[in-house]
Amino acid sequence: MRQRVLRPHETVDALSTPQGNDEAVHLAAVEDETVVGTAVVMREAAPWARAGEDSWRLRGMATAEDRRGQGIGTAVLRAVVAYVAQHGGGLLWCNARIAARSFYERAGFVSRGDVWDDPDLGPHVKMELQVARGSSR
Repeated sequence: MRQRVLRPHETVDALSTPQGNDEAVHLAAVEDETVVGTAVVMREAAPWARAGEDSWRLRGMATAEDRRGQGIGTAVLRAVVAYVAQHGGGLLWCNARIAARSFYERAGFVSRGDVWDDPDLGPHVKMELQVARGSSR
């Protein structure tokens, strides 16, 4: 689904988890044995993180096109935040597509820096959310 929704110009193999990141966690919303929402979260320092700051990167967040607006993405994002909280909390960040910016803002994320253009994916903005250890936010 990530390939179909987010990166149709790439192969499925190109979307695999980056080498050397053993802590990447793939979360999915599944209905009738079909994935309808997905996200990946992994420990990765934000470009602006302070030395030693716990940071987590959210990647590959996607909801099936015909299922948007039904709370699936919100449920997956809540699962990501819960995972981060249960594993020590810290800075959760992502490169958000501008079209998804308000979705992340509703979840409490704030923009960080200027909008920039990815030549393959379009305009993005870095966003962040502080997640407290053990919180259910």
